[in-house]
Amino acid sequence: MRVLLFLLLLITSWSGAEAQKRVAFTFDDVPRGRGAFFTPDERTIRLIAGLHKAGVKQAAFYLVPGQIGHDDGIGGAERIEAYVAAGHVIADHSFTHPHLNALSAADYMADVDKAEDFLKGREGRRPWFRYPFLDEGGDDKAKVAAVRAALKARGLHNGYATVDGSDWNIESRTADAVKAGKTIDRDALRDLYVETMVGAADFADQLARKTWGRQPAQVIVLHETDIAALFIADLAEELRKDGWTIITADEAYADPISKLAPNVPYANGTLVELAAWEKGLPKPRWYERNDIDLANRLFDERVLHERPKQVQPRDKGKP
Repeated sequence: MRVLLFLLLLITSWSGAEAQKRVAFTFDDVPRGRGAFFTPDERTIRLIAGLHKAGVKQAAFYLVPGQIGHDDGIGGAERIEAYVAAGHVIADHSFTHPHLNALSAADYMADVDKAEDFLKGREGRRPWFRYPFLDEGGDDKAKVAAVRAALKARGLHNGYATVDGSDWNIESRTADAVKAGKTIDRDALRDLYVETMVGAADFADQLARKTWGRQPAQVIVLHETDIAALFIADLAEELRKDGWTIITADEAYADPISKLAPNVPYANGTLVELAAWEKGLPKPRWYERNDIDLANRLFDERVLHERPKQVQPRDKGKP
């Protein structure tokens, strides 16, 4: 009897731990132009359908309003409204998607304000701002502090991400391959995308445990891509098989980590990465497939079935 009770407690404890793997879906750079396979309208229809099929009740779409009218001129504003009508929420990703490193704090905030003018009063709007490129100002501490203070003064909260698998690069490589007339192995593309993003979530979960001693709500950064439109339901399914619960963005940003603002030498990356650095945890603090050379090699080998290029040995007579 005692053995059975022990096993029951063990199973209950294990199940509870698994239930703590929680993640919200967010999509950057909306509205994007034509991708590898679809028109922007087709992509939105497929992405909404995929999220619905996957039972994702609420994702967050981070808008770059300056791209409206430049996304092939096809219904950018209408596509944003379609996401909201489907139950999703929208937030600020700047007006023109600049690097904070490239602008003064004042010019950067002027760009943010233009995006806020577009978002103001819109249904589904949330007071979240996500730094383009997750670039919070590099090692310019004065600029980092100035922008953080300016965002707070405007009532904007950091729309951070904790999970990043550079999905934008998979989309870019796919689009380049299609343009070049190469054959895309769709099954391999799906597997690479799903495997990469699930791996990114698991890496963030492990790093968070080391950093905070618990499993916070995670926020995965995706992009409004054709790859997502094709495989978002597959990604959700595999995350659940891996023990993840998909939650809303509202739930995720209610986690106490949302109040953190790590002070590190270079403020560029996911929140958990920055917090791990601030705590002094040893490398690696970032997911290996964010190494673009590695990611490209995996894409070429698995999706295009191309052999990796051989690196020529350096001539000993040359430096």
